[in-house]
Amino acid sequence: MSAWDPLLYLRYGDERGRAAHDLLARVPIDQASLIYDLGCGPGNSTELLVQQFPDAEIVGIDGSEEMLGRARAVLPDIDFRTADLRQWQPESPADLLFANAVFQWIPNHLDIFEALIEAAPPGGVLAVQMPDNLAEPAKTLMRETAAEGRWSAKLAGVRETRKLLPAPEVYYDRLRPLCRSFELWHTTYHHVLENPAAIVEWMTGSGLRPYLALLDAAEKRDFLDAYTAAIAAVYPPLIADGRVMLHFPRFFFVAVRS
Repeated sequence: MSAWDPLLYLRYGDERGRAAHDLLARVPIDQASLIYDLGCGPGNSTELLVQQFPDAEIVGIDGSEEMLGRARAVLPDIDFRTADLRQWQPESPADLLFANAVFQWIPNHLDIFEALIEAAPPGGVLAVQMPDNLAEPAKTLMRETAAEGRWSAKLAGVRETRKLLPAPEVYYDRLRPLCRSFELWHTTYHHVLENPAAIVEWMTGSGLRPYLALLDAAEKRDFLDAYTAAIAAVYPPLIADGRVMLHFPRFFFVAVRS
């Protein structure tokens, strides 16, 4: 996986941040001593946690040094640590494990969720949000563009790291027996962006990264041109103002340990 670009990722920070706000609003605790922000990225979700729980010890965990560098610059008083969430376990029992838009990258995340809940103290909360947009045109066109054109052989080895999320019933049946309460829901956000190029720019900050990392400058330009044309054909301008609408489904759950 190529390095993350925090500034590019945050170019649509307000839009990306809506889900973190909505997830935090459903966390059923008013006070906390210890919170882990899992997949904290550039610290935008950590800022929300600091505002909501000003007296808590908050630890940010992420696998990207580029993202953590940005987070440390914005929140110098917070303890940010590099770790691989595929193996990570909390050093101390936490009141809240907050995971916004990270575990969709990990195929066996159900096993990890089960282990995190089992390690939590009674009343401890695991709050998770994951993008559930792999079937959306912006993602399918990305894969189709990668399979076509003169770059197809070079990109043949690029596999989609993410897989379609299991059905909500799978999460409920696996995790509910461990919990005092378990709430889950889907939300589809409708982001109004300036034009098809803005959708491409959004994707460049996340899903396009492994593709573009393998291309030289000319191939990258042509790939993005082809992808932009495909996006423009599927995301037509809105009648009201000529902008375009990106539909973005996300899956949430909030688990409270028994």
